[in-house]
Amino acid sequence: MTARYAIYYAPPADTPLWRKAAAWLGRDAYTGEPRARPRLAGLEGLDLDALTADPRGYGFHATLKAPFELAAGAAESELLSAAGEFAARQSPFEAAMAPAALGRFLAFRLQATTTRMQDLHAACVRDFEPFRAPLSDQDLARRRKAPLTSEQDVRLATWGYPYVFDDFRFHMTLTGQIADEAVRAGALEVLCEHFEAETGPHRFDGIAVFKQADRARPFDILQRFDFRAAALAKA
Repeated sequence: MTARYAIYYAPPADTPLWRKAAAWLGRDAYTGEPRARPRLAGLEGLDLDALTADPRGYGFHATLKAPFELAAGAAESELLSAAGEFAARQSPFEAAMAPAALGRFLAFRLQATTTRMQDLHAACVRDFEPFRAPLSDQDLARRRKAPLTSEQDVRLATWGYPYVFDDFRFHMTLTGQIADEAVRAGALEVLCEHFEAETGPHRFDGIAVFKQADRARPFDILQRFDFRAAALAKA
């Protein structure tokens, strides 16, 4: 099967947030190696392998440009080169984030909307679009199983993903769906305590190109690119 790529935000591999989140998910997308999950009091009744299976396959990340196959004539080396050039034009910024609910999921979310993050997302969607092959009929049908507005359906066809621009919500997923509200609230309380030291201001200073060799395999980080422009004011 054809490989897929994505432009994600991921913290540097040597940061406490990355190490702790990769351990929670049970896999490190920088190395491709499994990680031992910490034992957290209050989660004993949950199947944590199942609960983290979906985010584990993607790696700890926030989507900036959703997964795509390469356009005809495009090469992986060209994508990496473009990512490096893109990152060189960006400046680091800070924004606070914390574990929170996102529907039935739990994820790190921004504690307030930031123009800088919205702009970074929009730039990634547009600037990397030339590398994206059109969605297959199967992928379109899969996406359309979710209830989409007419505008989201247009964006799906145009950009390969329905939740872009005004519908973009920054999140770094920590769990799959937890249907029971009380269980979800209890798990959130545990994760807020576990990630307390990583909650609050966070420096966003790069993007990463992820690769999925085929759809039966997880995503791995091909390369992370630091932002190189002069830092601006906080978001």
